[in-house]
Amino acid sequence: MSNRSSSLFVAGALAAALASLGPVAASAHGMKMTPPQKTMEALHTGLWEKCYGVALAGQNDCYAGPGTTCAGTSTRNYAGNAFKLVPKGTCTAIHTPDGSGSLTPIAR
Repeated sequence: MSNRSSSLFVAGALAAALASLGPVAASAHGMKMTPPQKTMEALHTGLWEKCYGVALAGQNDCYAGPGTTCAGTSTRNYAGNAFKLVPKGTCTAIHTPDGSGSLTPIAR
């Protein structure tokens, strides 16, 4: 399988996994959760990890550096200081036009 095909496959699997994340524990109690609360709740399950440098502009889960607040505030694709939650163990296998995903913020 070519690198491009592999990247598209991983991107599709990532999109499907993220779509299934949805609201977690608090929704069972009828409470609305903010995006940062959902992100932290998902991280505490141990099934997800922060992956820096893979989010498209405006689609980060949280932290996008100075001048931004949190989820959905990144202004460019694959920003090294913005993360997306991905299934645990998959981050570094994600390849973008700017490089691979990272478990820590990266300078880009």
